[in-house]
Amino acid sequence: MGEVFSSINYFLETVLFFDILFGSVEGVTLPFLVIWLISGGIYLTILTRFINLRMLKHSFDIVRGRYNTIDDVGQISSFGALTTALSATVGLGNIAGVALAIAIGGPGATFWMIVAGFLGMSLKFTEVTLSLQYREFLKDGTVMGGAMEYLSKGLAKKGYAKFGKVLAVIFAVFMIGGAIGGGNTFQVSQALSAISQEIPFFQEFPIVFGIIIASLVGFVIIGGVTRIARITETLVPFMAIIYITASLWILGVHFEKIGDAFSIIFTEAFSTSAVYGGIVGSLIQGFQRAVFSSEAGIGSSPVAHAPVRTKYPVRQGLVALYEPFIDTIVICTMTALVIVITGVYAHDGAYVALIEAKQGAALTSAAYGTVIEWFPAILSVSITLFAFSTMISWSYYGERAWVYLFGSKLSIIYKIFFLSLTIIGTVVSTGLLVDFSFMLLLAMALPNILGLFILGGEVKKLLDIYLKKLKSGELDDEAIR
Repeated sequence: MGEVFSSINYFLETVLFFDILFGSVEGVTLPFLVIWLISGGIYLTILTRFINLRMLKHSFDIVRGRYNTIDDVGQISSFGALTTALSATVGLGNIAGVALAIAIGGPGATFWMIVAGFLGMSLKFTEVTLSLQYREFLKDGTVMGGAMEYLSKGLAKKGYAKFGKVLAVIFAVFMIGGAIGGGNTFQVSQALSAISQEIPFFQEFPIVFGIIIASLVGFVIIGGVTRIARITETLVPFMAIIYITASLWILGVHFEKIGDAFSIIFTEAFSTSAVYGGIVGSLIQGFQRAVFSSEAGIGSSPVAHAPVRTKYPVRQGLVALYEPFIDTIVICTMTALVIVITGVYAHDGAYVALIEAKQGAALTSAAYGTVIEWFPAILSVSITLFAFSTMISWSYYGERAWVYLFGSKLSIIYKIFFLSLTIIGTVVSTGLLVDFSFMLLLAMALPNILGLFILGGEVKKLLDIYLKKLKSGELDDEAIR
C-alpha cells in the first residue's frame, strides 16, 4: 500500500510540474489538462475515422431499442444509462459554466466549446466501450465498470499490471473527491442559493433544504443504479425540454441577431485581442467549461454505462456519442447564443458585478430574464432539479470508486458520508472543499486519457469487428423483432 501512496504523491508532483511548465491563464487552474484533453480527442477521432460523425443514425437506432438481442446482459437499458450519464452532466455547467466561459474568455470560447464537444464524442465512445469490455459482475448483483476496471485489467493485458493498478487506485481516489465536492456540496449550495431567492424560508432555515435534498437523494441511491436510471429517464428529458424550449423562444424573439452572434463567436475565437485573453484564453475557457459540462475524457460517465444490457461493448460506446452532442453542442451552444445576443457578458455593462463575482448562474438568469421576465423563477427550480439529478448520478460514481477500493460491504459508509455532506453543504462554507474537489475532478483526465491512448487500438479492433457484422446484416438478424 505504501508503494501506491508513493505513486500517488509522484503523480500529484507531476501535475504541479506541468502546471508550472505551461503557466496559467485567467480562470484556469490546470492548463496542461486542456492540452491533454485536446490531444486525446484528436488522436481518438482520427483513430476511429471520425466515429463522432458517421455513426449518429445507428446510435439513435440503438437508443430506441432496434438492436436489442436475447443475449444482452446487464441491469439497465441503453436509454437509462444515457439519461443517468446526462443527469450528471446536463446542469450547472450548461447554466453557469457557459456564462462564465464567455465572460472570462469572450464569445470565442463558444466556438472552442463546440470543438471540445465534437472531440469529446470520440473520447466518450472510447471510454464507454472500454468500460463495457472490462466490466465485472460482482457477487452482490451490482456491476463494476469504468476507468478503474479498464485501467487495471486493460493495462495488465498489455503487460503493465502494476502500473495499471496504481493508475486505477489514483483514479478512484480522485473520483471520490470529485463526487463529494463538485458532485455534492457544490450542487446543493448552488441549488440553495437559487431556490432561496424564490422561497425566503430557506434563507433563514437552510438546513431544512439540506435535509429535504438529502432525503430525496438517499431514497434514490439506496435503490441502486436501477432506481437511479428510472428517475433519470423521466427527469432528464423533462429538464432538457424546459430549458431548450426557453432557449428556442428567446432565440426566436432575436432571430435576426443569430447570424451576427455566430459571426462574433467565430471572429473572437481567432482574435489576438487581449481583452478576453486572445485565442489562448478563449480556447482554454471553452475546453475547460466543456469538460465541466460533458465530462468527456475524465472517465466518470463510463461508470453509468457499465450496467447496461448489451451484447457488444461498442454498441453502448456508440450510444455515449450523444452525451457531448446533446450536452455541449446543443444545450451549451443555445445558452451561449442567448448570452451573446443579450449582451450580458460585457465587462462595461450592467452586469459587471456578477461577472467579477463569477456568478454564472445569476448571469444566465439575467440573460433569459431580458426576454422572459418570469423565467428566473423557473430557472431557480430548474437549477434545483439539475443539482438533484447531478447529485444522484455522482453519488453512484463515487460509490463505485469506493467499492473498488474498499469492497461492497463498506459502501453504506460512503452513502452516509455523502448524504451528511449534502446537509453540511447548506450550513457551512465549503468553498475550499469544492475548489479542491474540482481540481481532483479535472485531474481524473490524466490517468484516464493515458489509458485511452494505450488501449485505443483495442477499441479500434472491436469497432471494426462490429461494423463488419453491421454491414453483413448479422446484427439485424440477431435483433429482437
